[in-house]
Amino acid sequence: MAESCDVVAVMSSQDPAEEEKGGGKGGGGLEGDAAAATEGEKGLTDAQREVLQRCLHALKHAKNDSHILAALLLITRLCPANQLDKPTLKSIFEAVGLNLPARLLVTAIRGSETSALPPHELLSLGTALLAALSTDPDMASHPQLLTTVPILLGILANGPVLEQQKQEAQEKNQDGDTVPDKFAENSSTKSHVEKSATETQASGEKTEKDSTSTSQDSSPSAGLDEAMAADCYQVLTAVLALPRGPDQLLSRGAVPALCKAVEQNQILSHNRGLALLGCLLSGKTKDKAWIKHRSELLSLLIRLCKDFCQSKDEIKLDTCSRLVQFLPPIGVAVESEELKEVLRHVAGALRPMMQAKLTPRHLGPILVLSACFLDLYGWELVGPPKLCCLLVNRACVEVRMGLEEPPGNDISPELQHTLTGCYRIMEAAIEQACSAAVTATPAAPQSSVSTLTLQQSRQVLKVLEEAFSAVIYYLQQVDPSRYGDPFVFATFRVLCSWLAEETSCLKEEVTGLLPFLIGYSRSHFQQENLGQNLSDWMTGLSVSEETAGWTGREPLRYLLPALCHLSAEEAPRKVLLTLDTPALLVNFLSQCWTSLRGKGGVVYGRDPSMETACSALLNFTVTEPERVKKDPCFKTLEVFLGEALPVLVHKPRLLVLAANFCTLGLMMGRLRSAPAGLSESGQRRFFSTALRFLRGALDLGSSSGPAKVSVSWEESWDDAAELWRLSLQALGGCVQAQPWIIALVREEGWLKHTLSMLSQCSALPDQHTQEALEEAVRAVAEQCEVCRQEIKDMMMTHDKGALTCMKNLKKSVGVK
Repeated sequence: MAESCDVVAVMSSQDPAEEEKGGGKGGGGLEGDAAAATEGEKGLTDAQREVLQRCLHALKHAKNDSHILAALLLITRLCPANQLDKPTLKSIFEAVGLNLPARLLVTAIRGSETSALPPHELLSLGTALLAALSTDPDMASHPQLLTTVPILLGILANGPVLEQQKQEAQEKNQDGDTVPDKFAENSSTKSHVEKSATETQASGEKTEKDSTSTSQDSSPSAGLDEAMAADCYQVLTAVLALPRGPDQLLSRGAVPALCKAVEQNQILSHNRGLALLGCLLSGKTKDKAWIKHRSELLSLLIRLCKDFCQSKDEIKLDTCSRLVQFLPPIGVAVESEELKEVLRHVAGALRPMMQAKLTPRHLGPILVLSACFLDLYGWELVGPPKLCCLLVNRACVEVRMGLEEPPGNDISPELQHTLTGCYRIMEAAIEQACSAAVTATPAAPQSSVSTLTLQQSRQVLKVLEEAFSAVIYYLQQVDPSRYGDPFVFATFRVLCSWLAEETSCLKEEVTGLLPFLIGYSRSHFQQENLGQNLSDWMTGLSVSEETAGWTGREPLRYLLPALCHLSAEEAPRKVLLTLDTPALLVNFLSQCWTSLRGKGGVVYGRDPSMETACSALLNFTVTEPERVKKDPCFKTLEVFLGEALPVLVHKPRLLVLAANFCTLGLMMGRLRSAPAGLSESGQRRFFSTALRFLRGALDLGSSSGPAKVSVSWEESWDDAAELWRLSLQALGGCVQAQPWIIALVREEGWLKHTLSMLSQCSALPDQHTQEALEEAVRAVAEQCEVCRQEIKDMMMTHDKGALTCMKNLKKSVGVK
């Protein structure tokens, strides 16, 4: 056994005391050797170099495994690993190759009568060689090394179940089957490795109880020792570091194997195994892992939570960060009542810690874990309103302390992580406090843990205002060179969430920050690769975060609700116009529409950001008519709407967006003068489509009953009704500004349909709808003598119905 260890010492010189840092015996020594390469070259004598070259030649031309082991042993004796440079080590790696350690593992697990070494020593030697080889990235990514991963996982989960495997092989031999010598040269090593990997995992499942009971009686050499476990974890860690490493481990059963290792309390499982699992569950593979191995991960998380609740406060403080890694996606959390109950106890254990005096190093993980609970269950787990206020207050204080540093002071990654968790608490608090401020009364009953009184909501809004003052101060210092920084994006996003709900506070500061907000959004919109680091960061940011790829439109999406509010106020609107914000919004709409249409056969779904962008543009159109007439971007917008609306009206799920497009186009149309010649085909297409679209909102229903919202509009009427009325008002303005539209009103049957419905229905859905229709019909009557006569005739022949209630229309057409 000692000689076996010496054989691989040349591959790794890591001290056993450093196993926790670098992966244990046989792992992690390569980087240390590479760092000392220059010194190592000087350390070798001429005689050592000559022997080394001969050994390398022997390795490359070895005829069997014994020759390879002999050459490695000689190198070990004559050339200490810390005296070998990186090229030499790489030559040794390439000469040894992966066939040998793979055969060692297969021989140990499946058994061989001709092997000179006991199975446990074969395993120890094989895992040590793999650990050393895996320190080279090329070796770690080699398909042959990847085939050994299930074997290593089986060893970690079940221990080296060798004797039973050997007995099974002997039983098969008695039945006439033969077991090939895997330690001898074998051209089909890969297939044997794959088969052995399956057998190892299956054996572990079949003998879980037996292996637990017999391990106490086995000799120490027959169990899983720390060195072997460290070597296995070194290989898995090296694979994890590859570009596709997490997927490689996930597809080879890493999650259930590591969960089992922790459950059975195998060596290094709580230290190295949980760390490896945490990495798998913190990146893009998180959702895949939970979908594929939900039961195993839920059982593990419940166990970790129970351990957390039973541990001392000092240990709790150190394990908060670990729990965050193992929290599931929202869908899984909602479905498991047992998990919810366990997390409720964890939240309860956090409360006294939250109330205690803690250093920022200890408070940070508590705030981050609390933020994750908010993502999963809202305020339900936090506790009574008083504790909710305390959580928000502590988060806001951390934000103020962290961001109000003098310019030039960098924020550490640890503090950035803490502040990001605080931002999520603030976002949840904004929604909660704003809704409470609207609905609560001073004596509101606290029947729910998430119900704030009016006084409490005001206190929360006050501390939020102070925190956002610090956020604004920080963003004012951000240089364009840092626009790709994920923390800057997180800070930008939390400010946008506040501005979406609250624009009355810090008005001057917010208006002064608009150049940054627009510049930041425009930079990402125009340079998609600027956010290449943000996509992965967003994936691990929150359990509720969407995992869609980064498009560059995300910052502007977050800012849009604030722009909708700010564009309605004069002072910030003037600043937005100087920043050419309408052009940015038009380009955003165009790009989103292109993306939406590019989905092909996928069912269209609502995009609230496009609707919000339309609302902001509508504000500019209503309040800045001269800008609309002169700014080329609004002409571009008209062309775009003329092309998009005819497509949208055939997409029932996008009816609200169609209503936005229709309203926006008609509002701009009323500001245009009549064309000198024939109208453009795009304009005719837009107005024709708009008239047909508006006509379909109401149905007559029964012959003499009230008019009703049509089936196609009914589902979206709450969101589209006001837009429909604005469109009718704008249609009246378009008829007055561009009389040629009258012909379309008649050709498309809008006037005929409207008069027929008004004359037959007893009433309209509401007074606002009646007023909007009356205004549009009246505008048509004033511009067209033929239309006026048709309206008059209809009123004269029908003395009942909604049409007879329109007094202003009667005056316009001369009916008493």
